[in-house]
Amino acid sequence: MGKISERLIQRRILTLLIIMLVGSIFLAGRLGYLQLWQNDFFQTKAVEQRIQKIPIEGLRGTIFDRNGVPLAMSVSAHTVYAIPAEVEDAQRTAAILADILELEEEFILRRLTKRSATEWLKKKVGDREAREIIALDLPGIGVIPTSTRIYPYGSVAPQVLGLVGIDNQGLEGLELYYDEFLRGKPGQTVFERDAHGRALEDGIRGYLPGERGGDLVLTLDIFLQRMAEEEVRRATLETGSRLGLILMMDPQNGEILATAIYPSYDIEDFQNYPVANRKNIAVTDTYEPGSTFKGVTAAIALNEGVASLSSGFFDPGYIRVSGWNVRCWNRGGHGSQTFAQTMQNSCNPYYAKLALDLGPQRFYEGLVSFNLGYKTGIDFPGEVGGTLRPPAESIPLVTWANIGFGQGLTVTPIQLLAGFGAIANDGIYSVPHYVKELVTAEGSFPPDIPEQRQVVGTEAANTTAYVLRTAVEIGSGKRAEVPGYDVAGKTGTAQLVEHGRYSHSKMVTSFAGFAPKDDPKMAALLVLWEPQGAFYGGIIASPVFARLASKALPYLGVEAKAAKSSGRKQVAVTDVGNLEVEEAASILKQRGFRVEVVGPGTRIIGQVPAPEAMVDEGSMVYIYTDLDETQVSTEQPSPYGA
Repeated sequence: MGKISERLIQRRILTLLIIMLVGSIFLAGRLGYLQLWQNDFFQTKAVEQRIQKIPIEGLRGTIFDRNGVPLAMSVSAHTVYAIPAEVEDAQRTAAILADILELEEEFILRRLTKRSATEWLKKKVGDREAREIIALDLPGIGVIPTSTRIYPYGSVAPQVLGLVGIDNQGLEGLELYYDEFLRGKPGQTVFERDAHGRALEDGIRGYLPGERGGDLVLTLDIFLQRMAEEEVRRATLETGSRLGLILMMDPQNGEILATAIYPSYDIEDFQNYPVANRKNIAVTDTYEPGSTFKGVTAAIALNEGVASLSSGFFDPGYIRVSGWNVRCWNRGGHGSQTFAQTMQNSCNPYYAKLALDLGPQRFYEGLVSFNLGYKTGIDFPGEVGGTLRPPAESIPLVTWANIGFGQGLTVTPIQLLAGFGAIANDGIYSVPHYVKELVTAEGSFPPDIPEQRQVVGTEAANTTAYVLRTAVEIGSGKRAEVPGYDVAGKTGTAQLVEHGRYSHSKMVTSFAGFAPKDDPKMAALLVLWEPQGAFYGGIIASPVFARLASKALPYLGVEAKAAKSSGRKQVAVTDVGNLEVEEAASILKQRGFRVEVVGPGTRIIGQVPAPEAMVDEGSMVYIYTDLDETQVSTEQPSPYGA
């Protein structure tokens, strides 16, 4: 029994020795593997633990207008940082820096006493402050180069440019949309530290500067932008409107020449303005376009063959659709009209009829071809596509009738202007865009913009352009006329929606047009939200377009034509302001003028042509009256609610 126990013990000892030997061999092998084969890996990990990296911004690219004028650019600035472990006297250091950096001492002290590797104290520090801090050589305090955004010509098109954040990132507008291209690549400064976070005097040190971002060349023209900004400010203030917008575009290629919004804001002091002032409402907001939309309906109807220049229509003042009366603004109707006269008179029943003749499916397909109901693809963040529902049994026929004259759908201003641009450009639709060229150190290239496409035939587009020209020449848009230039366009006055129904008092007034008609160099849209007093587009929107075009067209190199004499006697238009409508109409007719009363009210709020303007004897004079709340353009509630 004793021998068996002794033998068992010997076996156990031998087994233990073998296990220890195998374990030693494994550990030796593992140590050799780690020391030899994994040496570089662990050396790198050890260095990374000791290395402190501080990022350095790359200089943000410049944004130029189409003429090469810098609208936004970055210049060198500095960032002050702290390494808390190296700060020797936090209280004293905080007091000194608070005075230089104009910060709260308590704020800096909290940063200096944190248990962290690095703390930012202030970014975008000027040269003087940076030099002063460097000269003090405060332990644990450092300065690295960064950049700050400046605007050499002030706040030009701020809603388009957008904002840049404290960390050099684009926050809004084109700065956000093209952020990756503009921002460039960051660099870094590095140093080796000990276990307490203090820099090793003889340790690794390095500096890698950031790479500069690319530049943008915009389609905007600073001179046209300034013109548009002044005109929209003037128009908004003169009419007491809540909001105003002017958009200008080259209809031949979709390049946006100006985007002016009022009220606006100062991009260098944006904190002191309402956030709403920063929106580019041309792209992000929708509205019902009203009668300006008749140009699009006409183009589709002509293209589909349901109307022609020889078409006629008798307007009794309304058209009955699905049990609803779709009324004309003229209570008594316009009677017998030619196709061109329906545009000149802005006859709602006729454009409702065109929509019905097209039918929901064909009309919808025509609208979609103009990119309505969908985003245009403009190079700007936050674009919406408007509201256009496809045909369905749940949508009554009267909704499509209303869409024919611009009510019952919503569009963005840029969508409507792009549609007019296609009409101006022989039916060829161009996607609107803000960037003309992207520039890098290696060269330049155009933005990725979808190709142009034909949305209506050339003949249909040119016929529409012709009737839009007559709407300005002898129609209600006469005040948009510019001597020497053939302006084509359409006024619009649409009711705003409140609580699911059309308001009787809040309006959107607009004018969309282009010039010269036969070789257009500019298309523009003016929209005024909630003007006070005179709200008709023919009165308050058309003259703004005329003022803008009279300055913009010569700047664009378009020569004015010599005025043609009609050969008819010229007479001054009689001033009928403050008279009763019937009395005013009677006086004008007695003096040889034709008269059209616009609006169902009794108070005269304007006339076109303006008083004392020299016109051909027998010309049409439009008398604009206030809106009678018992009579609106349609008795139907808004199909889209509030």
